[in-house]
Amino acid sequence: MARTESNEFAVGTKAPDFTLINTVDNSLVTLQEAKGEKGTVIMFICNHCPFVIHVNEELVKMANEYQQKGIGFIAISSNDVENYPQDSPELMKELAKTEKYPFPYLYDETQEVAKAYDAACTPDFYVFDAGLKAVYHGQLDDSRPGNGKPVTGKDLRSSMDNLLENKSIIESQKPSMGCGIKWK
Repeated sequence: MARTESNEFAVGTKAPDFTLINTVDNSLVTLQEAKGEKGTVIMFICNHCPFVIHVNEELVKMANEYQQKGIGFIAISSNDVENYPQDSPELMKELAKTEKYPFPYLYDETQEVAKAYDAACTPDFYVFDAGLKAVYHGQLDDSRPGNGKPVTGKDLRSSMDNLLENKSIIESQKPSMGCGIKWK
């Protein structure tokens, strides 16, 4: 497994806008429509990455919990499906249903959204406040496939809890790590 770290995304940066296809129901989804009332988590994920597969269960659990608190969740796949057909929109739809994703699973065919966010890996996590200003960009937690550490989501959870409780932004934000986005 190649390990790629996420790029820096400065706190306070406004979330780049987008309109993408939700592979689950083929509807167009905009950031403005999918954002949460109190905050928004944007995750760059894909079907085949072992790092994403490792955390899928926690992503669903976390989204179900925090959506009730006003945090919106949006998953985006930007991989080149010509060379990585397992990440095709049809298979994204299947995975979203199998995993019971409680969030839209959007397809970034042109890869323009991934470029706008300077996304580098899957998974890559961004947390924005109610005004869509970045408050966190980093890892879910310290767990990785094969390292024996449990998947808890502690880093991402802490960032959302701080946002909901109007606490200061986490100063030490560890980069996410996973498979590199498959560029065309």
